[in-house]
Formats: sequence, C-alpha cells, structure tokens
Amino acid sequence: MTDSVEAILTAARSGGRNLLSEVEAKAALGAAGVPVTPTQLATSPAQATDLAAEMGYPVVLKVVSDTITHKSDIGGVELNLAGADAVEAAYARIQTAAEAAAGPSAFAGVSVQPMAAPGTEVIMGMTQDPQFGPVLLLGMGGVLVELYRDVSLRVCPITRHDAREMLQEVRGARILDGYRNSPPGDTDALLDVMLKVSTMAVHLGSSLKELDINPLAVLPQGRGVKALDALAVFGV
Repeated sequence: MTDSVEAILTAARSGGRNLLSEVEAKAALGAAGVPVTPTQLATSPAQATDLAAEMGYPVVLKVVSDTITHKSDIGGVELNLAGADAVEAAYARIQTAAEAAAGPSAFAGVSVQPMAAPGTEVIMGMTQDPQFGPVLLLGMGGVLVELYRDVSLRVCPITRHDAREMLQEVRGARILDGYRNSPPGDTDALLDVMLKVSTMAVHLGSSLKELDINPLAVLPQGRGVKALDALAVFGV
C-alpha cells in the first residue's frame, strides 16, 4: 500500500505540485483499501464522452484544478448527466466557470465518474498537528460541514474502539442507526475505513499534510461505503 501511494506522491512532486487532484487522491485511497468511485481524467469533451460511455450513464463531471479546491462553489460540478450531448455541454460549462473564477491556467480538465448510489454523507479527514502528528477527523459531510462543525477527533493510530467512540461523538451520526424510512447505514464498513485512513496516515508520516474525503457515502447496511470526492496535500 505505502509504495503505491508514495509513487503517486512522487509523480506529483516531479511536476512541482503538493496538491493531489481528485483522480490522484482517489487512486491513493484505493491503494490504501478505501472504496472509491471509479474516477478518470478527461482533458477534452470527446475524451469525457468516451469515458462516460465506458463507465455507463448517468455520470458526474467535476473540475480538475491545482488551485480550485471548493469545486461546487464555482460551478465546477455537474451531476446526473445522461448522454453524450449532456456531457459535452457540462464540460464546456465547467471550463467556462473555472476560467472565470481562477483564470485559464486553473482548468486542467474534468474528472469523470459514475453517478453514485445515494447514501448518508460523512466527512473523514486527516491533518498533521505540530505536536501530536496525524489527527483523524470524522463528522457529518456534504456542503454544510463547515457550518455545523459536528465532528470528532483522535490522534492516529486509532483502534476500532476509538473509531466507534468517534462515531458516537458525532451527533448527526445517529441517522446511521436508521431514521423513519431511511435504513441503518453500514457502520462496520465505516469503521473499517477509519482504521485504513489512520494506518495510511501513520505509514506516510509527515509527507501527508492533509487529507479530506468529503463526501464519504455510507450506504445501507451490508453495502459498504464509497468515497465520492477527495483532496490530499503533501510535503514537497
């Protein structure tokens, strides 16, 4: 696992970058055993439509950029695209939005991925604390995470007991027990991913500065979890 992730970081460093794209960050997570949505880079509308056809519709396009981190804020995310014409039009809209927000050099293409099954969105992240080293974060995810700040923190490495305590400390996570017509979420799979991210953070040490998986979709019990978006910052 570590060698595969280090190879991804080395390739990015060789380009003078310390920020992994969504495509690269998901590749690193996949190498660490975290389930991710299949995601590939397209640098032209034709390539985007080819990839979408291979993956199967509907698909999602997201801006790929070294400088734009909050994609949805600038109109850089297009959901539920059901055909080639829709993909081409979405590619053009994303490129226009990215260049308007951050200049032509900010646009490096789009990520193409299948539209994911619905699930409860959580955020999982890691930051390097100057004193304690890698610290794992878990909270309710999506676009409102910064507003509610409903999160729990632990210094890595964590145990499964630690992971379960973190989940219990997040108030909104009670929805994973099942609520009205919503089935219980696959909390066992979520705990597994927390342990894998903790292990990844410890193995990479200070070379991994920040990791943000948001959203991480928790699917109904027995169906696992899926990282829908990811960002990673590392030392050059």
